[in-house]
Amino acid sequence: KHVNTTVGPEQEYFLVDKELYKQRKDLVFCGRTLIGAPAPKGQEMEDHYFGALKPRVAAYMHDLDVELWKLGIPAKTKHNEVAPAQHELAPVFDTTNVAVDHNQLTMEVMKKVADKHGLVCLLHEKPFEGINGSGKHNNWSMITDDGVNLLDPGKTPAENIQFLVFLMAVIKAVDEYADLLRISVASAGNDHRLGANEAPPAVVSIFLGDELNGVLEAIENDTPYAGTEKTQMKLGVNVLPKFNRDTTDRNRTSPFAFTGNKFEFRMVGSRDSVAAPNVVLNTIVAEVFQEVCDELEKAEDFDMKVHDLIKQFASEHQRIVFNGNGYSDEWVEEAKRRGLPNIRTTVESIEYLTTEKTVELFEKFGVFTRAELESRAEIKYETYAKAINIEARAMIDIASKHIIPAVIKYITSLANSINQVREACGDVGVSVQEELLKESSELLAQTRKALKDLIVVTDEACQMQEGPAQAEFFKDRVVTGMQALREPVDALEMIVNKEMWPMPSYGDLLFEV
Repeated sequence: KHVNTTVGPEQEYFLVDKELYKQRKDLVFCGRTLIGAPAPKGQEMEDHYFGALKPRVAAYMHDLDVELWKLGIPAKTKHNEVAPAQHELAPVFDTTNVAVDHNQLTMEVMKKVADKHGLVCLLHEKPFEGINGSGKHNNWSMITDDGVNLLDPGKTPAENIQFLVFLMAVIKAVDEYADLLRISVASAGNDHRLGANEAPPAVVSIFLGDELNGVLEAIENDTPYAGTEKTQMKLGVNVLPKFNRDTTDRNRTSPFAFTGNKFEFRMVGSRDSVAAPNVVLNTIVAEVFQEVCDELEKAEDFDMKVHDLIKQFASEHQRIVFNGNGYSDEWVEEAKRRGLPNIRTTVESIEYLTTEKTVELFEKFGVFTRAELESRAEIKYETYAKAINIEARAMIDIASKHIIPAVIKYITSLANSINQVREACGDVGVSVQEELLKESSELLAQTRKALKDLIVVTDEACQMQEGPAQAEFFKDRVVTGMQALREPVDALEMIVNKEMWPMPSYGDLLFEV
């Protein structure tokens, strides 16, 4: 009688020591580190991913499960993630509305329980430069009121055909509304994550795996499928091989991957509510389903019309299917050739929220009005600008009050050391100190110049009227200014005595729990 969508959102997060966290004002103000030289060891050995839980983390996870269960949230899996100090929690699937509420509560409880263990739970999408960011894989499927998963391939011809209809409808929806899926996960934090260290790229594509891809090509060309057994692509006969679910989940660079009996939307940021991406998913799929129903209800030959629709969708929307490496430069060029949008930043994506196509879609199904969409776009511009402004102000504060004074102290100690050694031994033995003095002095000068430049552009941005132009300015000028300041500061961290450096290092934060 009706179809529900179900969601199982995987939640990635970092745990850091609370006392170390308090010494990092960038983490306190922004939820991510604005400066920080890489630790000698990162995630390259993958030993954390496959390693046993540390006792402190295991105790936290145990208490977190208990607190979630008290709230009726069926937390099921817990394990290390790829980066040091990174972990993951996943619940049992539930209907979308319930899953959204549960995930919102989960994030709140995660932070409260961490505090009791002397830890801080970081949910920012990119708390540390150069290692894995944190996402929230949105595992989405459709189920009937009598328990049939419409994205399960099944084992019989009828099930195969039903599956292919729903599969192709989702593929068509994602292809036609890739821009909306991109905006549904857009944020200043997620801009740092997408396309880096296991997060999918900003180009939306669908991964199906070799078997399903072969099936679609056979449908498109009306040729036999040469799989485990050759089968003619016609209604009423076997159309799929025996389908092994685990063969479809091997491409971690794909934004939207079919994983056996569901789609995994991997672009969602770890802090995001999963409401927005699921509102978009449900609406765009409903749009295509309505089109399919309209065609089938007026068809004189139902079976042939089903076949023709599957073939039509396979042919028209093949461009969105990509099973290769989403990080490669070749894919960016290939996606451009295919006509797929490459919306790299939040600011670029917001305009798609108020296009006539978007307004018509959401008004058609009574989801959002034009005014509601325009207000959301305005809020997104404002939120982005405020987030970057806070980060820039925090960086200015840290550099002015902590980094530069610490470096001056170190340089002074070097100069004193040079004078003392020279007085005792002449010029013999001062070459290393002089080299360090020169290098650190040059980096200090670069830091001071970059700091002054960042102050100027941040003040200029704040004087602009809120809206697209201001958000664009923050993206192009302020973010660039922050990076220019970070480079000499990170270089100085590798030179200055650890005792003099004013904040815990990446190594401290990532390996002290």
